[in-house]
Amino acid sequence: MTNSNRTCKQCGKPLLGRADKQFCSIRCKNIYHIQLRKNTDKAVTNINKILHRNRSILHELMHERKSQIKINRRILDNKKFNYKYHTHFHVNSKGKTYYYVYDYAWMSFSDDEILIRKVNRSGF
Repeated sequence: MTNSNRTCKQCGKPLLGRADKQFCSIRCKNIYHIQLRKNTDKAVTNINKILHRNRSILHELMHERKSQIKINRRILDNKKFNYKYHTHFHVNSKGKTYYYVYDYAWMSFSDDEILIRKVNRSGF
C-alpha cells in the first residue's frame, strides 16, 4: 500500500508497508543515523573544547589557592574566557548567579570583578 505523502527520510523514495515506517531500507536507515551522529559528535566536540579551555583558564588562575580568588574581569577577557559556555549554574539566596565549569565556579560582582571558587564534591 503506497501513500504518496510518506517518503524515506534519507533518499526520498515513496514508502511501502507499515504506517510508522520512516526508511525504505536498512541501508538508508544506517546512512541517516551515521550522518546524524557525525553532526552531533562535531557539535559536542566543539562545545567540549570551549568548556575544557574555560576550565583550564580558571584552574590556572586559582593555581593552588585554597578556596577562592577575586580578579579583574580583564584577566579573563585577555585569556579569551568564553562566558557563554558553562556546565550549569546556581542562584544563591541573595539572587546572585554562580556559573560552573565542572569543578570551578565564577560569579560577577560588578563590571570589573569576578569571584572564582574551586568547588569540592559537596558543593559550595
